[in-house]
Amino acid sequence: MDQLWFTRILNALFARPVDALLGALHVAVAHPQAPINNTFAMEVLVALILMILAALARARLSVDQPGTLQQAVEVSWQGLGEHSEEVIGHGGSRFLPYLFTLAFFILLGNLMGMIPGFETPTADITVTVGLALATFFYYHGVGLRKHGVLRYARSFLGPIPALAPLMLPIEIISHFARILSLSVRLYANMFAGELITLIFLALFPVAGILFMGLHVFVALLQAYIFVALTMIYLAGAIAEEH
Repeated sequence: MDQLWFTRILNALFARPVDALLGALHVAVAHPQAPINNTFAMEVLVALILMILAALARARLSVDQPGTLQQAVEVSWQGLGEHSEEVIGHGGSRFLPYLFTLAFFILLGNLMGMIPGFETPTADITVTVGLALATFFYYHGVGLRKHGVLRYARSFLGPIPALAPLMLPIEIISHFARILSLSVRLYANMFAGELITLIFLALFPVAGILFMGLHVFVALLQAYIFVALTMIYLAGAIAEEH
C-alpha cells in the first residue's frame, strides 16, 4: 500500500523508536523503515486535530463574545449532555468527557477520507475494534466502580438463582457480542460508503458528488449510533437493578 504524505512524515520522524518498541514486544515488522501504516497515521492526525481545536477553543474562551468554534463546542456539549441524561438517567452527563471525545473522534475519522490525500481510519476493522474495546472496558469499569465487584458480578447471574448456570454464559456472550456489533457496524458502513463514493466519483462524477453528501450523512449517523449504544451500555452498567 502506498504511504500517504502524513504517514511518510511520521515514519521519517519515529520509525526508529517504533521499531525499538515493537522489537521489545517481539512483534515482527514487515517494513522496518516504515513501521507506521496509513491507518495508524490517520488516527494520530485525527487526535492531533482534536487537540488543536480544543486548545484553540480554550485559548479564545469568552463569556461576552464567544467565537464560532466556542459556540459550536458549547452547543455540541450541551446537546450531548442532555441526550446522555435522557438515555443514562440523572447524572449521565458525568460521562460526557468520554462520550464527547468518542463522538468527535469517530465523526472526524469517518469524514477524513473525503479530503484528498487522506484515508478514513474507521474503514479499518482494527480501529473500530479498538474503539469498541475502549467502550467495553469503560462501561464495565463504571459498573464495577458503582456496584463493587461482587454485586456487579451477581448481575450476570439473573434474578432467578435456579437459572444462574444458564444466564451466566448467555450474559457473558451477549457482552462480548457488543464488541463485534459496535466494531463491525461502524467498519462495514464506512468501508462500503467510501468504496461506493470512490467508484461513482471515478465513473459518474455528478452522481459521485451526490454520494459524497450521502457519505457525510452516514458518517454522522454512524458516529451517533456508536455513542448512543455506549450510553445504553452505561445505563445498564449503573442501573440500580444490580
